[in-house]
Amino acid sequence: METMQQAEPATGMCVIWSTVPPSRSEDLAKRLLDKELVACVNITPVRSLYRWKGEACDDREHLLIMKTKKSLADLVIRELKGMHPYEVPEIIVLPVIAGHPPYLAWVQEETRD
Repeated sequence: METMQQAEPATGMCVIWSTVPPSRSEDLAKRLLDKELVACVNITPVRSLYRWKGEACDDREHLLIMKTKKSLADLVIRELKGMHPYEVPEIIVLPVIAGHPPYLAWVQEETRD
């Protein structure tokens, strides 16, 4: 049985999540890919229930699940904030602690240094 490789903290990988309006998801994903800031973006429809400025909200959104190097996380956040239409966008960075070695290597190869 193949074992999973531990991602090293200094050179590891992370996953960044952000919810966006469906009309903007593909453009945002392609722009981050074109800049080689992310190796892959999954776009999935979600329903978000939340409170905003004292009001209950129920919105259809797209969740962007972006895979990148941990070292690029701050740049991805900055770029995403600059392109994002929301006043306070959800941008969450999650560390990848293990994964399939060929996939981890592919993410490293497909993103800039």
